[in-house]
Amino acid sequence: MGNRGMEELIPLVNRLQDALSGAGQSCGLHLPQVAVVGGQSAGKSSVLEHFVGRDFLPRGSGIVTRRPLILQLLSAHTEYAEFLHCKGKEFTDFDEVCKEIEAETRRLTGSNKGISPVPINLRIHSPHVLNLTLVDLPGITKVPVGDQPVDIEYQIRDMIMQFICKENCLILAVTPANTDLANSDALKLAKDVDPQGQRTIGVITKLDLMDEGTDARHILENRLLPLRRGYIGVVNRSQKDIDGKKDIKAALLAEEKFFLSHPAYKHMAERVGTPYLQRTLNQQLTNHIRDTLPAFRSHLQSQLLALNKEAVEYRQYSPDDPAHRTKTLLQLVQRWAVDFEKVFDGSGDKVETVNLSGGARINRIFHEQFPYELVKVNEKMRREINYAIRNIHGVRTGLFTPDMAFEAIVKKQISRLKGPCMKFIDMVSKELITTVYQCINKLSSFPKLRDETERIVTNEIREQESKCRDQVSLLIDIQLAYINTKHEDFIGFTKVGPLPQVIRKGWLTISNIGIMKGGAKEYWFILTAESLSWFKDDEEKEKKYMLPLDNLKLRDVERGFMSSKFVFAVFNTELRNVYKDYKWLELACNSLDELDSWKASLLRAGVYPEKVTGNGAPESFRDPQLERQVETIRNLVDSYMSIIYRTVRDLMPKTIMHLMINSVKEFISSELLAQLYALGECSALMHESPEQQGHREEVLRKHAALKEALTVIGEISTSTCTTPLPPPVDSSWIHCSSPLSPTLLKNSVTGAKPAIRGHAPPVPRMPIPTGPTAVSRTDGLQQLASQPTRAPCVPR
Repeated sequence: MGNRGMEELIPLVNRLQDALSGAGQSCGLHLPQVAVVGGQSAGKSSVLEHFVGRDFLPRGSGIVTRRPLILQLLSAHTEYAEFLHCKGKEFTDFDEVCKEIEAETRRLTGSNKGISPVPINLRIHSPHVLNLTLVDLPGITKVPVGDQPVDIEYQIRDMIMQFICKENCLILAVTPANTDLANSDALKLAKDVDPQGQRTIGVITKLDLMDEGTDARHILENRLLPLRRGYIGVVNRSQKDIDGKKDIKAALLAEEKFFLSHPAYKHMAERVGTPYLQRTLNQQLTNHIRDTLPAFRSHLQSQLLALNKEAVEYRQYSPDDPAHRTKTLLQLVQRWAVDFEKVFDGSGDKVETVNLSGGARINRIFHEQFPYELVKVNEKMRREINYAIRNIHGVRTGLFTPDMAFEAIVKKQISRLKGPCMKFIDMVSKELITTVYQCINKLSSFPKLRDETERIVTNEIREQESKCRDQVSLLIDIQLAYINTKHEDFIGFTKVGPLPQVIRKGWLTISNIGIMKGGAKEYWFILTAESLSWFKDDEEKEKKYMLPLDNLKLRDVERGFMSSKFVFAVFNTELRNVYKDYKWLELACNSLDELDSWKASLLRAGVYPEKVTGNGAPESFRDPQLERQVETIRNLVDSYMSIIYRTVRDLMPKTIMHLMINSVKEFISSELLAQLYALGECSALMHESPEQQGHREEVLRKHAALKEALTVIGEISTSTCTTPLPPPVDSSWIHCSSPLSPTLLKNSVTGAKPAIRGHAPPVPRMPIPTGPTAVSRTDGLQQLASQPTRAPCVPR
């Protein structure tokens, strides 16, 4: 009979399993179970059927168990079976149970002998069983047969490992007695995941099929490949008995008779057989469940705590109560307004670590993208200044730089700022709408509310965008209304004329000075619209020479064979010396990019190449005096526009922040709710989506299931009988100097005869173990300590 504590405990654990199944797979809890592991035709199915007392498992050749079978045995007054996938249907015919298992297996795996890790849950109520929960796993196979997949061995091993690697899973390692115990796949897998043997129970089947003269006594006495929980022997029905429909009750009586009459087992008859295996598993499962329940309770409580707040809100929610709908609407809109504002302030609950979002993206528009758009306005300005000066002079030849050209160009440049400013507004508006879309997902539980909120807020953004455009246009018009040349930051004009503006500075080498006159030397050059000067160094204190730009032109100089420099020359078109007695100066740069840059700067100053290639430069560009005027106006325009740029860069973010971002945030926090109420469709706004209804029901169901599971755990009796874990296996008998008995030596791994005959001290008789997990001591050979052993059931 099973212990009373076990009979109280197992039904509660089964209730716990049912409760957790209601909570869904997300709970991730692994309840204490007994997993039955063994090779094909090892007798696993027969062991399970002996527990139940009925034939209910599919049989056949090859792999028959292709899905894990979670078998719950419950002691009851009536006998029937039920499947979890067939709730409410009771099976009293166990042939129908067998057919249902086969049908459910084929439903997922088909008929190609494939396997699936999805379990079949079967519960059997019977007055002939003790309370147990077992998992029947597919038999271990090596070679695929028929149309089985080529990796069937690895699939089965992976599935078995998924069950037995759990720390709270007891392993029932089934091995036939007529095979080599040292080669048992079940024991090997068990040892891989349970090296200390704390949760492995060995089962030896087919003891009645061993060859005459051999037995498994030393295995059952835990002296060969000892396990901490020991071995239990059973005798199952043979295939002939099964085909002959031999009654299981009769088979159990035959098993009892076999052990009582067999000379090797009759002294341990009370500790072998299927009934004793049932009682042992009950007690071991009791211990295991009691040890693991505290961790279960802690895990369940943490999950329950995580769901409490949401479950309380859902439990209080009443879709048909107008007052509750109004309250929920108020809370949702207020919460959404806070979240929207947090996105811009950078104080959100979740910080994005992959991309910029919200306020960070707008900050980048303010300080990176908008300034870049302003810089691009300067393109093609030089050509426009040239045409403006020529059109102002008309047929006359102008000696002075006209003020009208400066004002015309400045106004045109200011007008061009409208484009970047409007683009700036578009970018910010787009980010605002994107942020609305991101935050609006929190209202997805109520589709009508989400759509109306999105529509109202988007319209407000568009309205504020229009106001912002008008304001920015006004700012540009204000700048166009008056050109303030008296601004303190404007370079202006001195009494002697316009201040020469520096076009370029940099190091150049004068390479055509002879060695007798000092040779090639590097100087610091400064190019303005009027002259080209060079200094001893970049401190610009000691000026070497100033060369006027009048009548100067450029000439290309071929690069020398051994030279690493890039050279160009300047010369006077009237054949005058440009420097002392030199008709030209060869100036060298360190790179081609630097050479091109200097040429471009000289072109801006009105110094053009000697020869024009291709279509040639426009004729208007060939007048040095005109080019100097162009350069002067350009410098003045650059100075004035830099003031405008600073003003625009400062005012634009402030204007957008005030008229768009802050206005929209204020609207959401103070007026959005009023506009939603004004729609007069509160009930329609608060109509839940089907997804939200399902989520709410799932949360409530999971919350109730977790509470029920905790209640079940609290009902477990503290007086449940338990037994301590057996001590670690004591293998000191291996190192004893006395030889083994002839019978044991005959079945050892080496098969050798005793090396010592009659001269060893008498072997003391060790007491018979008092339990299935006890460890016996006897004599042994030193070689068994270092060599794998072979089961005694294999005759030599």
